[in-house]
Amino acid sequence: MSSDIDATETLDVKGQNCPMPVVKTKQAIDDLAAGETLEVLATDSGSVSDLAGWAEATDGVELVGQTEGDGLYTHYVRKTE
Repeated sequence: MSSDIDATETLDVKGQNCPMPVVKTKQAIDDLAAGETLEVLATDSGSVSDLAGWAEATDGVELVGQTEGDGLYTHYVRKTE
């Protein structure tokens, strides 16, 4: 689903648990320009629902994809404004 998403930046939050993946994602997305996409690499299974909920509740960001494999959760968040 998400393997064809072209990420502008990659954020590695492997080994960090809630709420750090969301906190670091917010900090990183603030540095991107509108239309750019952040790839977030996490090992916390809770990051799937946490990042989805955060993106849904946050103006200016869109969760465009999530994948999971071998305990690695990859999220793609686009800055929309």
